[in-house]
Amino acid sequence: MKVAVLDIKGKETGRKVDLSDAVYAIEPNNHAIYLDVKQYLAHQRQGTHKAKERAEIVGSTRKIKKQKGTGTARAGSIKSPIFRGGGRIFGPRPKDYKQKLNKNVKRLARKSAFSLKLKEKAILVVEDFSFDTPKTKDFMQVLKSLGLENKKSLIVLGDSNNSVYLSSRNLKRSDVVSNSELSTYQILNANNIVLLEGSLEGIESNLNK
Repeated sequence: MKVAVLDIKGKETGRKVDLSDAVYAIEPNNHAIYLDVKQYLAHQRQGTHKAKERAEIVGSTRKIKKQKGTGTARAGSIKSPIFRGGGRIFGPRPKDYKQKLNKNVKRLARKSAFSLKLKEKAILVVEDFSFDTPKTKDFMQVLKSLGLENKKSLIVLGDSNNSVYLSSRNLKRSDVVSNSELSTYQILNANNIVLLEGSLEGIESNLNK
């Protein structure tokens, strides 16, 4: 599929690039997308939650009151979960939430996500650019020229570009990643995707292995 290449002012350069149908025009596999997004979100969880249980509470071991004759229930320890300050029953423990997913499924999910975005006409191809020094103002000007200043956008670089990355770091609605770091979640989470011309070869190479 032929797509026009834009410059950083949002105007057509007169050139077109051919986007591979094997990456950008497949029949989307919703289940593969679900599995990949589920894995991505699971990997964001630290799993460090922990509550003290009865054996971990520091407190007196003496019997609180005599066994009989009080007219109330028996109680043997101040660390019992039924008392304030006692241990928690079945409290959360540290857990590893990582999930395994076949590489072919992950590639299928990313190709499906790209295909959905291209069908929605939410993918722009822009010629490679850089800044002399990192400036959020310059990056915002590029987004404004492309009509993306008020939208969630994902800019995909060919190679790591520190000046572009640092210029975007203060913006909540814009993410910058290299083609090797792309995830299905990032593709779907963005309203628009900006593919720099230098990233196309890397994307197709990674997803057509």
